[in-house]
Amino acid sequence: MQNANNHNLSTALMSEVEGTVLGHRDGHGFLRRDDGAPDIYLAPQEMRAVLHRDRIRVRVVRYDRKGRPEGRILEIVERRKTPIIGRLLHESGAWLVAPEDRRYGQDILIPKNATANATVGQVVAVELTEPPSMYSQPVGRVTEVLGEIDDPGMEIEIAVRKYEVPHRFAAETLAQAAQLPDRIRPADRKQRIDLSDVPLVTIDGEDARDFDDAVYCEPLKRGRGKTAFNGWRLIVAIADVSHYVKPGEPLDDDAYERATSVYFPRRVIPMLPEKLSNGLCSLNPEVERLSMVCDMLVSETGEIEAYQFFPAVICSHARLTYTEVAAVLANTKGVEAQRRKDLVPHLLHLHEVYRALLKQRGTRGAIDFETTETQIVCDDNGRIEKIVPRTRNDAHRLIEEAMLAANVCAADFIERHAHPALYRVHEGPTPEKRVSLQAYLRGLGIGVALSDEPTPAELQGIAQATKDRVDAAQIHAMLLRAMQQAIYTASNSGHFGLAYEAYTHFTSPIRRYPDLLVHRVIKALLLGKKYHLVTGEVKNPAQQRRAPPKAAAKPLAKTSTKAKTQASAQEMEVWEAAGAHCSANERRADEASRDVEAWLKCRFMREHLGEEYSGTVSAATTFGLFVTLDELYVEGLVHITELGGEYYRFDEVRQELRGERTGVRYAVGTRVRVQVIRVDLDARKIDFRLVREGEEGGERLLARGRKSAPGSAVDELESVRSRDREAKAARGKAVSARQGAGAKGTPGKKTRTASAKTAKAPKAAKGRARR
Repeated sequence: MQNANNHNLSTALMSEVEGTVLGHRDGHGFLRRDDGAPDIYLAPQEMRAVLHRDRIRVRVVRYDRKGRPEGRILEIVERRKTPIIGRLLHESGAWLVAPEDRRYGQDILIPKNATANATVGQVVAVELTEPPSMYSQPVGRVTEVLGEIDDPGMEIEIAVRKYEVPHRFAAETLAQAAQLPDRIRPADRKQRIDLSDVPLVTIDGEDARDFDDAVYCEPLKRGRGKTAFNGWRLIVAIADVSHYVKPGEPLDDDAYERATSVYFPRRVIPMLPEKLSNGLCSLNPEVERLSMVCDMLVSETGEIEAYQFFPAVICSHARLTYTEVAAVLANTKGVEAQRRKDLVPHLLHLHEVYRALLKQRGTRGAIDFETTETQIVCDDNGRIEKIVPRTRNDAHRLIEEAMLAANVCAADFIERHAHPALYRVHEGPTPEKRVSLQAYLRGLGIGVALSDEPTPAELQGIAQATKDRVDAAQIHAMLLRAMQQAIYTASNSGHFGLAYEAYTHFTSPIRRYPDLLVHRVIKALLLGKKYHLVTGEVKNPAQQRRAPPKAAAKPLAKTSTKAKTQASAQEMEVWEAAGAHCSANERRADEASRDVEAWLKCRFMREHLGEEYSGTVSAATTFGLFVTLDELYVEGLVHITELGGEYYRFDEVRQELRGERTGVRYAVGTRVRVQVIRVDLDARKIDFRLVREGEEGGERLLARGRKSAPGSAVDELESVRSRDREAKAARGKAVSARQGAGAKGTPGKKTRTASAKTAKAPKAAKGRARR
């Protein structure tokens, strides 16, 4: 056995692997392997001849103590040719550009005649003319001058180039968009049902400009006795983008390249030109628009009894906001209700069907965590004016449930016809994440056992059981982190979070390319044909499965046998590639948005250096604590060197740091008082220090889980005495533990405060899982 292991190790050491370089700001790097295996470490000396995102071939030369591979570069397969964004500097008589993305690791030398008349400190785009080598820095020339670092919107200009977000439409695309009509033509009405008299309405945020969806609901009773149906007719009309954006045309090529719209504070990089996104395809009020309709019958228990898809002409009767609808639902005799008097009955019916659908969500056991989302409010110059919590009201939830219903019907319709398409797949916790989550919950004293294959209902049960705890937000964040990321794929394996056997995206074709593909598939099926992704053609299948344009179908098949996809392996491979492309671009859009928000928050916090705030520990690591401020909703790091001159152990199970001498614990949910001491705009990092009180052993720290609130002098005195007693008790326990023979410390990694290094914050869980 030992000889076999040695042989396998030797074979692995001799292996050669290709992949993409991922640079690190500290000088080393990693090879992201093409085969998906674990990354290979690249030492700083190896990184001297390559740059972030170059493609290379390496040989594994050794493994470290933890079994992680280290590689040596054999060949540079391909140099990344995209421009590099950075600041132009002049040092020691030489011009150079310091890349804004520190993963590049090296400054770029610029000949004095290649600066494009840019001045010192300006943000520029650089094209490499000489790549780096083991003995020389890269050389380049300035190809674009973006402007000064403090110019309004500069953070977005940097982000779209840094993450290679396509932000300029091709000339052919703009020309094609310009040729489109401003309104629908008589020929567009053919084979469409006229629903212009149905009082459909759009409900969106105040700052929305493109309107994908319109909704309408009415009560419905039919039949008698056992066959009687009591419920609602719910209509969800979605912009028919596929009528204008055809496969193989410039509009489609640009839309596929982007795959999604990218949202920044005060700016959107759209997937489609404004002529379509805000005009011809947007369901603006009081104008006729082409749409694809999902017409559903929803029972009193929230089950979708039947549905049908068909192309239609609609006319939105009003553009409503979430705030406006919530006000109407809260007071049907109020000012907002009087303004929308004719629509109030329809809004009440929408609210009724929403409550039924919500009840069905609970029956399915779908996950519904309430976490805090924030919204950045900027002034006219693009600077943060304030950061406010984004509250979800019944109007938000109403639209969300209506869209979920339409999406699940679309997935069911496609699956019934055994047609390849892109599903929105979300898988549950991996075995490793399940064990880690179970240990975390046990460490908090939450005695809930998870099965070997946890169900959504189990996680939702934990969320419900802990919703009244003061650390509920942190527990829910850990539940979210335990689940895998949702992706687009042609292989349907269900949506764990929503507890659906099949789910897809149908409701946002203006801003998501997968939705546009789903529309094309549904249209083909309604004609009894098949959509071929490779060619973009709609053809008659060898064995037709005809479905009349208005054929109703029983959704959400309850039988265990599912129709098998009859697509060829080659076609499925193309669909999988499209899913991977859309998933990657979705992640790119998220990263670019987060980068801009982090930049804005850092610039905002520069104006608050030295100020003190109360906050909550949002993450504990071996190198310190991440704290989210109460008033500003900004996260920063309290480095471990700011916690006091003693040893701290990181307990991975309890997600906490504990001082050996004092026994002081800092865990997720701990309330602290911090001071802003440093802001690094380039690194997007904010540093805090813990604010301490003058009492011996005292920390200006509220006991874990205790809320901060002003009280009387007697209450404050009792609070000080309580903290003093806790500190003395902790010291006593620490002394006793050291004196005990064979006493052992708290399990975990021992970290010396003087040697810890600042590191990057762990990825925060999003407020709501992206559906």
